[in-house]
Amino acid sequence: MEKKKRRGAVSEYKKSLIEKQALKRMYGLSERQFKRYVKETLEKMGKVENVSDELIKRLERRLDNVVFRMGISKSRSHARQMVNHSYFLVNGKPVNIPSYQVKKDDVVAIKETKKKKPIFKDLPVIVKKIETPFWLSLNKDKVECVVIGEPSLLEVNPPVEISLVFEFYSR
Repeated sequence: MEKKKRRGAVSEYKKSLIEKQALKRMYGLSERQFKRYVKETLEKMGKVENVSDELIKRLERRLDNVVFRMGISKSRSHARQMVNHSYFLVNGKPVNIPSYQVKKDDVVAIKETKKKKPIFKDLPVIVKKIETPFWLSLNKDKVECVVIGEPSLLEVNPPVEISLVFEFYSR
């Protein structure tokens, strides 16, 4: 006897689950981390203009994401690993926490000792081609980045419906 697949409209729950999983995977976060970001953002409801924008700001300001946006790494997970291995300085201090939230005027740079690693041998060539988001200012000669503004939902334009992510966690 064959099993018949259930056909019909996708449930609201499944739609919101799919959107949540997509955003979570995009930033390479665990369920626990992602849930914390969403819950903390939901608590700000009413205090901020746009909660979707607020969530994206928090995710974009993670140090691993900033490294990814600088164009130094191939992926967010690669950026996360580089941060874990203390490749970067924030305002001259070593930071090895991928979830570290950068703030306006923070300077993110590669440690001088790490610049000699084989992973960075093509860096001068790669850096020339990089287009950073408007909220980051990349000094292509020094390969350091200054946070000059706030990331915005419009610029990031994630391929997900963020309201469904909030809906998922509001159940």
